[in-house]
Amino acid sequence: MAKKRKKPGKKKATQQNAKQKKDQMMIAVAAIIFVVVAFLVFGSNPSGGDTPTANSLPPEINTGMGYQKFQEGAFLLDVRTQGEWEEYHVDGATMIVLDELESRVSEVPFDKEVIIICNSGNRSQVARDILLNAGHTSVTSIAGGIQGWMKAGHEVVTGK
Repeated sequence: MAKKRKKPGKKKATQQNAKQKKDQMMIAVAAIIFVVVAFLVFGSNPSGGDTPTANSLPPEINTGMGYQKFQEGAFLLDVRTQGEWEEYHVDGATMIVLDELESRVSEVPFDKEVIIICNSGNRSQVARDILLNAGHTSVTSIAGGIQGWMKAGHEVVTGK
């Protein structure tokens, strides 16, 4: 019986085809991994874990926009201390000291935009993240805090 001889170039072409298929498979696997990682990093967080949920407001707004949103009915949360509040505060704001916010988060409405103010803008950013982690989806911090609010000429009141 006579054996068939393979053409010399056919084996090399088959190896190249196998290598191309393997390369294509690796690219497809890498793309799938990329999509899964992107979803995990940027996807929604309904569990209320450590990553803030999606926010419909920018992380921070200026005092002019804060004033406008407050006039339109947004909930203004002041996270300064009692002494700072008594010195001056925005009439109509609600005070919850930052240190108490996690235990009092249920006092902040979920059905309204929430704008947060502190003295200069630092504590309000922390408070914003606490509320986002608690499931609020429309929260922002006022840049410059109540100091910026007063510099912009917006009214404040004194006392309790």
